[in-house]
Parts: sequence; C-alpha cells; structure tokens
Amino acid sequence: MSELVIKNLHVSVEGKEILKGLDLSVRQGEVHALMGPNGSGKSTLAYTLMGHPFYEVTDGEVWFKGQNILELEADERSHLGMFLAFQYPVSIPGVTVANFLRTAINAHRKAANPEDKGISIPDFRRLLTAKMNLLKMDNSFAGRYLNEGFSGGEKKRAEILQMATLQPEIAILDETDSGLDIDALRIVSEGVNALQGPHMGVLVITHYQRILNYIKPNYVHIMLNGRVVESGGPELALYLEEHGYDDIREKHNGVPA
Repeated sequence: MSELVIKNLHVSVEGKEILKGLDLSVRQGEVHALMGPNGSGKSTLAYTLMGHPFYEVTDGEVWFKGQNILELEADERSHLGMFLAFQYPVSIPGVTVANFLRTAINAHRKAANPEDKGISIPDFRRLLTAKMNLLKMDNSFAGRYLNEGFSGGEKKRAEILQMATLQPEIAILDETDSGLDIDALRIVSEGVNALQGPHMGVLVITHYQRILNYIKPNYVHIMLNGRVVESGGPELALYLEEHGYDDIREKHNGVPA
C-alpha cells in the first residue's frame, strides 16, 4: 500500500517562509481533509507536493513509493502516481479534452516503458467513454477545448475526469469547492466519490466543511501558520463549522509566527 509521508516540510516563497515544519501522512484508500484559514499555507503545500518551481523547499522530506519526491520533476511525480486538481484550472485553446487526456495517458505509459507505442484510439475511446459514464458526463464534453469557455463547475469536472483516466494512487484536490454553487459542488463531489476506493488516497484541501458533507473524510487536519496543529476524525470539521477558526487560533497561540 502506497503512502505519502511529509516530514518537517519548510517552504519559502520569494524569501518568506510559508510552511514551517509541516508533518502529514496520507495512505492509499484514505480520505484526508486539510482545513485552514486563508494564508495558512494549504495551497502552498499542494503546489510544493507537485513540484511547482516557484516554491522553494528549504528543509524536510516528502516520501512516496520509497523515493524522496522533492528530488523529482513535476512530470516524474505524476508518473509515480500523484495527481493535483487545480483550484483555478487553466484553459488550453485548440486542445480538446480527449486529445489532452490521450497525450497524458501516453506520457505515463512511455515513462513506465520507453518501448510503449501508446494507447490505441479504439482502446482510448472505450476507456474515455467508460470514465465519462462513471462520472455521468455527456460524451460531447470530450470534443470541447480544455477549459475554454467552461463554467466553474465544468472546469472542476474536467479535473475529476483527468483523475479518473490517469488513476493516481494519491490525489490532491486543491480547494475543488472554490467558486462552485451547491449543484456543481454536489456533481463534482459525486465524481470524486465514484473514484474512491482502496487504490487511491485523497487529500481534500478546503476552507469550509460544506464539501465534506459530500466527500466523507476519514481524517481531518487543521493548518495554522504553516503547520498542522490538530488532527482528528470528521467531528473536527463539524467543530470548525460551529466555532470557526478563532477557538483553534486561541488554543494554539503559542505556534511560532
């Protein structure tokens, strides 16, 4: 069983330390929610885990499948079985959803076996149709340019479709609920739930408890000032919903700035 293990992670952006000794572990088959107020470092963690060059790791380790992934490029982390669903997915005019996904699948196959000739068009069509049916998506979606003219909900559903086709072992959802109305949130959450199982661990990064009404976590972690300060079960998210972050801040006011 694969496990993502983050040890004493320190990350700076333009000389300012954002993550200040963060520890966290996520196993395959588990759903973890990472919650915290604006500025606590949640998205910094997500981008750091996937190798964004803007974020400078100054100390710590991140282990996955026996490797310190901080030594790997972003595409190598993806090939290893990690996935990031972006908070603000970018548009790629001229590239259809289907072409984008087939290219991504072939890149993974090539990384695993340099002699691989890529997935055939008939096999890819069958795979994509199966995944879109699983996520209750109209087949016409595959022919649209990636995120071009998409609503907020459609962009997030496209991210979930990517996750479905690439089948990662660890998926990081960076504020997937951001900008979604209740109906879109429910649809996207149903997609995530359809993909959950023993082969994929999920780290749901969010401000609010509302997405956790649909995606049920096994564990909830609270971030303040660049660290995880509390961990518990789903009841911890319900406590935040009722009391907000002020009680947590007061309890942990000794956390160094």
